[in-house]
Amino acid sequence: MGILTFSLNVTLDGCVDHREGVADDETHAFFTRLMDESGAMLWGRVTYEMMESYWPAVARGDVEAPPATREWAVKLEAKPKYVVSSTRTRFPWTNSHHIDGDLRTGVQQLKDATPAGVLLGSGRLAVALDRLDLIDEYLFLVHPRIAGHGPTLYQSGLPGTRRLELVSATPLRSGAVAMHYRRAPG
Repeated sequence: MGILTFSLNVTLDGCVDHREGVADDETHAFFTRLMDESGAMLWGRVTYEMMESYWPAVARGDVEAPPATREWAVKLEAKPKYVVSSTRTRFPWTNSHHIDGDLRTGVQQLKDATPAGVLLGSGRLAVALDRLDLIDEYLFLVHPRIAGHGPTLYQSGLPGTRRLELVSATPLRSGAVAMHYRRAPG
């Protein structure tokens, strides 16, 4: 059985607005390596639609992009992408699949079928999956910025505190730090 890793860009004040992070070659290379190590991507509909509106065009070469960005786009095109949605059922982007029905069952089946692990990249979906105790690890790229606005990480709350163990902390040249945690026992 694979693990479910929640990974997202976040500012020091918890903002997860994708426009607030440092988007340089090193950041793209970091997320490309992370995606390479995972067997599938998992998103909610809103994140999927944001990604679908841009990355396929980059992969096709329709949009000018630096090499690290294009590499990410091409690999993302080929990666299996799973989407949780109650309002949309068709996901035409290459290698996209819908998870419907019971959320716990659908995501657990995806974890069971993906030994290389699943990379979760949607904040609101993460809250729902964390409430179901389905997230095994957290890998946040913490950017050296204070955004002063939302949306913020876990803004809708959890029923209790999650205790985590530090796996690693890796600084990037931009000042961002990749913080990797796993759920603490107990």
